[in-house]
Amino acid sequence: MAFGVYVHIPFCEVRCDYCDFATWTDRPHLIDDYVEACIGDLDQRKESGTVPPASSVFFGGGTPSMLPAEHLARILDAVDLAGDAEITVECNPDSVNADKLSIYRRAGVNRISLGVQSTVPHVLATLGRTHDRSNVERACAAVREAAIDSFNLDLIYGTPGESLDDWRRTLDDVLALEPGHLSAYALTVEAGTPLAARVGSSESPPPDDDDQALKYEIADQRLRSAGLDWYEISNFAADGNECRHNSLYWSGDDYLAVGCAGHGFTDGRRWWNVRRPEDYIARIESGRSPERGSETLSKEGRDDEALMLGLRTRRGILADAVAFAPAAALIDAGLLAAIDDRLRLTLSGRLVASEITARLVDFHQPVDPDLTSVD
Repeated sequence: MAFGVYVHIPFCEVRCDYCDFATWTDRPHLIDDYVEACIGDLDQRKESGTVPPASSVFFGGGTPSMLPAEHLARILDAVDLAGDAEITVECNPDSVNADKLSIYRRAGVNRISLGVQSTVPHVLATLGRTHDRSNVERACAAVREAAIDSFNLDLIYGTPGESLDDWRRTLDDVLALEPGHLSAYALTVEAGTPLAARVGSSESPPPDDDDQALKYEIADQRLRSAGLDWYEISNFAADGNECRHNSLYWSGDDYLAVGCAGHGFTDGRRWWNVRRPEDYIARIESGRSPERGSETLSKEGRDDEALMLGLRTRRGILADAVAFAPAAALIDAGLLAAIDDRLRLTLSGRLVASEITARLVDFHQPVDPDLTSVD
């Protein structure tokens, strides 16, 4: 059985202008206590005997690479691992180096995800990113030198002021680095961010849906030509380089959340931890649960969620999971493809996935509890 552990690291040197995640730039003094709290949380859960060995561990944030590498290794050492576990660390190209990556490798880290977003200077400036193309190249070279098995590059498209040629340049630049995995996300404007303030004051235009759709099509064509096929709407990989941790999310498997603001899912119950790092530390130190809230999904809710997540993947869903008429209409419109006994989004369908999902959920007729299992 797949089982994941997500560890949230809430510290950043600089907060990006589009980011609304639970991250802080003014609390590095909490790092040591936070690391101890994460280890304590894991130890308490292991003592309960309810946590199976992890098939994947994902350090996200925030900027996990902002931690001293030895601290991250200590947290990882507190996780019970399956023998072939995938262990991913998200990194900022500015904050990784050969020594840090060497410590990661010795600790068992075998996958790095670098937040690149763009390689074009004015696009990076709009996003509030501090790195440049040369730092990305240096970071990728350091990952290879450390003999870490695989790496992912995260991209964002649709930034105000980003031209089609800017996006093509970014794709060309990152493909030249020969990653086994690329993630490409459409920029969204989140309330309360500096980007939202600029858009709200008309200082900056909002992202354009047509522009983002065209950029996604360009990415799909270029990445497939380079041997990276989509396996989830925003994720592309060479065969065998798919992210196992993210795949367990889309498959509806269980995962544990460690750290403030982390979300977990076990036995049909979704739960989330307190948002602020100082509150998380205080809860663990006093022996209390870090959970802030939870919800238990009904069988119907889990089935609907399985359909929604499954539609995001290349594997798709069982054809019998939805009524024939609405599915047939979407096939005729070129938005769904029927392949063997499954339905899968076409390229055009991926561009309007949310609308298709909303339509099909209304006609959901579950027939199999394994609607979204990933090969």
